Amino acid sequence: MTEEKTEAAQVEFRAEIQQLLNILVHSLYTEREIFLRELISNASDALNRIQFELLTNRDVLDEQAELGIWLEADEANRTLTIRDTGIGMTRDELVENLGTIARSGAKNFLQAMEEAGKKGQGITADIIGQFGVGFYSVFMVAEEVTVTSRSYRREAEAAVWSSQGQGTYTIAAADKAERGTTIQIKLKEDAKEFAAPYKLRQVVKTHSDFVAFPIYLKERKPPAEGETEGKIEFTQINQQKALWRQSPREVDEEKYESFYHQFTFDFGKPLLRVHTSADAPAQFYALLFIPSKKDYRLFGAKEDHGLKLYSRKILIRENFKELLPNYLRFVEGVVDSEDLPLNVSREMVQATPVLDKIKNVLVRRISGDLADLAKDKPDTYRTFWQEFGGFIKEGIAIDADSRGKFTDLLRFQSSKGANAEEWVSLAQYVERMKKDQSEIYYILGDDYNVISRSPHLEYFKKHDIEVLYLTDPMDSFMLVGLHEYNGKPLKNVDDAGLNLPEDSKPEETKEAETAIPADKFEALVTRFKETLKDRVEDVRESKILTDSPCRLVNPPNAMNTNMQRVQRLLGKDYQVPKKILEINRTSPLIQNLSARLAANPDDALVNPLIEQLFESALVIEGIHPNPADMIPRIQQLMEAAAKL
Repeated sequence: MTEEKTEAAQVEFRAEIQQLLNILVHSLYTEREIFLRELISNASDALNRIQFELLTNRDVLDEQAELGIWLEADEANRTLTIRDTGIGMTRDELVENLGTIARSGAKNFLQAMEEAGKKGQGITADIIGQFGVGFYSVFMVAEEVTVTSRSYRREAEAAVWSSQGQGTYTIAAADKAERGTTIQIKLKEDAKEFAAPYKLRQVVKTHSDFVAFPIYLKERKPPAEGETEGKIEFTQINQQKALWRQSPREVDEEKYESFYHQFTFDFGKPLLRVHTSADAPAQFYALLFIPSKKDYRLFGAKEDHGLKLYSRKILIRENFKELLPNYLRFVEGVVDSEDLPLNVSREMVQATPVLDKIKNVLVRRISGDLADLAKDKPDTYRTFWQEFGGFIKEGIAIDADSRGKFTDLLRFQSSKGANAEEWVSLAQYVERMKKDQSEIYYILGDDYNVISRSPHLEYFKKHDIEVLYLTDPMDSFMLVGLHEYNGKPLKNVDDAGLNLPEDSKPEETKEAETAIPADKFEALVTRFKETLKDRVEDVRESKILTDSPCRLVNPPNAMNTNMQRVQRLLGKDYQVPKKILEINRTSPLIQNLSARLAANPDDALVNPLIEQLFESALVIEGIHPNPADMIPRIQQLMEAAAKL
């Protein structure tokens, strides 16, 4: 080797590269630990390239060398060394890759960044995964970086590149016999944590666990029996095989569950697993899980949702929310795609049609697999529905595209169920409808036991017409987006204009011996109106009630009960709505009240009884502003009833 070759040359970065380096180190990355991900990713790319050469070229230096990545740290001296047996670089390649950022020219690169910034976009870059931009993230933690490399070409000589990131670098010949690249980093004082083996293990586990090549960490082992201290040796610290890139036929249930437990820290069994891949309309791999229960995260924040996004098995983003709609935020898992355009730091993904294509495929697959779960494992699906049904209803409410995919997954309690544990789908409801029934009936309420005793149901139970019980607060929001199913409108049973089946229309007349005479009933209706005044829209006879004394129904042109309930739940200037009070002319309570009024119009109990009937109806509807206000009146009526 001549003296000219061994002499180090000091070279200045171009002015625009100094500017770019400052951006990379101080502005582009959000987490310092990303530097290790970038260097490992570069090493992995170099190993991929030599792997290809080994398949096509027999004249390769160190062709028997293990393909791997080795990490070695010295806490006392604040150094970190990263070594690979990849394709290596010549002197010229070191200058080209490390001295010139972006092969199209750093000035053009800066202009592209500026334009993208004006448009609020990221930057696509062919240099992702190569030495260049990603490499320079090392200066977030480094006082000085030395890169020693030898190319796979047998005749090539080794070279060493060194820089403190301050505007210059040196390049010289080096003494290195093995193929590959070694990066030695002198860490800054405030970055010395990256010389601790536990920290390196943590960063690799987070960002590079599924790199295709083994990553070894030099660390001290626990002492064996009879030893005072453990041996220092290299240990593989990455899983290496990405489960989601394997064929489902190659992965057994035990591996899936082990991965799920490590991935989520939920040690229950997932309710559903979705393992899929596609080449079109976008290339990606995905492994998704629906957790065992909604609140499996004991300490996780509510916003900590979203899939883990990988590119070529390198973690790009945790909690990436753009690959699933927000209403599917309970789904855990990973998506790995080489088609996603990343910004230059590989921390952000640009808004692109590719994202939407992957998202659409994932949503279709999730809805399809949930439908299969409901059919094949109804007990498991029931658990899913009780835990996550509210999210599906949210999707129906806010996302028109979701209705075609998820409406058949909805489940409801109903008047035909034996208890609150029985659920029915809309398809099952339609199948059980009466011959002349044209509407799907439902009732809103806060509790199964309360709603099942509602006076609105009396007529429907008598005529064996099924009514769906909507007791979840989210049901009211869902109905904003769900108005019909298979051409059959959904109707609340408190709607005064129901289109009832022909064979179960209510009788127009009552038997004379059980009904209040017309004149007395008219007097009672008048007294109701005088007492309740403008708190009701009208008071009239009920054509539907069979047992209960009264019920409240919506006026024909009023805001429906569903929207009233939404307003109440949102607390938006909610006022008790004015409804029509229907009274049952054959009810013993109404008959006794009529008789008391006829006997003495000035009876002191008539008005309190009317008030109590009205407010009890408000309670049944779930719209009484303060039920405790009824207590003094109830006590007054109890005192009167208790008198001898």
